[in-house]
Amino acid sequence: MAGSSIGDIFKVTTWGESHGEGLGAVIDGCPAGVGLCEEDIQAYLDRRRPGKDAFATSRSEADKCRILSGVFEGRTTGTPISVMVENNDQHSKDYDALKDVYRPSHADFSYEAKYGIRDHRGGGRSSGRETIGRVIAGAVASKILSQKGISFCTYVNSIGDVFCDPGYFEEGYILKNPLCMPDRTAFQVASKRIEELREQKDSVGSSVICVVRGVPAGLGDPVFEKLDANLAKAIFSIGAVKAFEVGDGFSLSMAKGSEANDGFAPDENGNITQITNHSGGIIGGISTGADIVLHVYFKPTPSIASLQKTADRSANAVDLEIKGRHDPVIGPRAAVVVESMAAITLFDAYLKNLGARNE
Repeated sequence: MAGSSIGDIFKVTTWGESHGEGLGAVIDGCPAGVGLCEEDIQAYLDRRRPGKDAFATSRSEADKCRILSGVFEGRTTGTPISVMVENNDQHSKDYDALKDVYRPSHADFSYEAKYGIRDHRGGGRSSGRETIGRVIAGAVASKILSQKGISFCTYVNSIGDVFCDPGYFEEGYILKNPLCMPDRTAFQVASKRIEELREQKDSVGSSVICVVRGVPAGLGDPVFEKLDANLAKAIFSIGAVKAFEVGDGFSLSMAKGSEANDGFAPDENGNITQITNHSGGIIGGISTGADIVLHVYFKPTPSIASLQKTADRSANAVDLEIKGRHDPVIGPRAAVVVESMAAITLFDAYLKNLGARNE
């Protein structure tokens, strides 16, 4: 299968299926000498781990990682880093009834149309568990970026029609609640909404905002290797993402130039800075030094227990009630996946930028 790798210098290949023996990633191009241990990666995996709260699937997986190669005595060796997470709580029989049925809004039909075969047990490579490999690589990229002064603030901005209020933003609260929302009131309202939908055997959509701070100006290339274009590709490769915007995004299509333009001015240290940041830290496909702001929109979880209309392989109409264990909302566990894909893309851009000038 093509398409399981991303990056040019910092190259990441994910592998494994939802109900296979395990999943993981192979990371090629990581510089030697980076301090790295399993605990560094585990902290990120724990943020997306299932079964840890009432708002996630009940599938109980520890998702403990093992570094198989590329690290010696706590430091990277410059050789490929391979990391694995075992599957221990897969209930494959829950999916037997779906072997010949195409689930609504799942990749079942399109996957089989392409390959002529599919793994019906949880979706195989199309499952949300595939993101384990992305988070592994994102943890490595994020650690290196943090040493260069680049940091991330990623949170759930909305669940259904419940939006966080910027006036009540608490960054320290994001990882203290299971919905990863920075607004305490929005968290309480969204929690009730999810419980109502769960009783109705339904799910709900969500959105995530990722703010990247400390990115130097000059990352990205013109034309086909624009930084925002590569970020878009990385983010859209996450399952269930249906829309993406940088900075003010869609709203800029309704703005006047006088409202949307980001002017420049000297700061107190004599450096050039942006007066505003409607462009989200990227102009002409190249970072400006301002915060990079990404908005990511997830569709509702398609696996719902209420009755749905679909068809089987023989083109027979089927009434389907999906069994198994599924998230009622995707955003809270996907926030770290968004952050990871942004980190992978930015570190790859950082490495490519090292040869941009003869200095």
